[in-house]
Amino acid sequence: MRIEDALARAQEAAAPEVGRGRLAEYIPSLAAVDPDQFGMAIASCDGQVHVIGDADVPFSVQSITKVFTLALVVAAEGEDIWRRVGREPSGNPFNSFLQLDQEGGRPRNPFINAGALVVTDRLQSLTGDASGALRDLVRRESGRADVSCDPEVASSELEAGHRTLALAHLLASYDNLENPVDEVIGQYVEQCALSMTCRELALTGLFLARDGVLSDGTQLLSARQTKRINAVMLTCGTYDSAGEFAYRVGLPAKSGVGGGILAVIPDRGVACVWSPTLGATGSSAAGLAALDAFTTYSDWTVF
Repeated sequence: MRIEDALARAQEAAAPEVGRGRLAEYIPSLAAVDPDQFGMAIASCDGQVHVIGDADVPFSVQSITKVFTLALVVAAEGEDIWRRVGREPSGNPFNSFLQLDQEGGRPRNPFINAGALVVTDRLQSLTGDASGALRDLVRRESGRADVSCDPEVASSELEAGHRTLALAHLLASYDNLENPVDEVIGQYVEQCALSMTCRELALTGLFLARDGVLSDGTQLLSARQTKRINAVMLTCGTYDSAGEFAYRVGLPAKSGVGGGILAVIPDRGVACVWSPTLGATGSSAAGLAALDAFTTYSDWTVF
């Protein structure tokens, strides 16, 4: 089936879920987003981009950026980050304290909030400006030179981010932060508050489908490093629904509470879908339905 036809099937499958569920109400500015939106973009390794619906409407990227900060840290120093953060599914909500305290301050994986704080902390140590390093990467790969943080979203997150701040202090109590808590939180919130479209995110993530090769032909990651990041996305990228997501979609993916999901089809391309309302586990319900249909009706799958 042609990509355009598979995208149409994806939109049809998502339609009953659009507007159902809940917005990310704990972040006030995200609670005000129009829930009845849906967009999807497919960027292929051969340079084609296919879009449907609201694929060019900017939204809050949130936790999808965790993939890119992890890639930057691995690119800079290889496997060292895994001494401070694990690679196992958590089976708990993304902002849970339980395992972190039980397991001595070493987060289960880099995609739950505690793990992402450790990665951001390390990127801050390596660059002196973690959010700036991330911004440079997404601007270059998306082709949009003015990608930036949404200050209203960042302010909302800082005001409502008591659990994230508490996680950072717990990490610090176990000596698993190198920088001051407030500095790490500031960098983390700024990266989560990036505003991008489905089209831009799909283009940015293409290096994960191209064995680590960036748009200019330079190598950010080795093929082995890229494979491993994709593997962690498959097992941990959608939090405590990773098993259900793998069962229905079967792709490495990272979700965000802004309603976006980025999915990688190695050697083929990248899909990004967005619809703001979330299911019970904090990922876009319409996005899950769309990706399920897309991988069913196309041959863009790893299985």
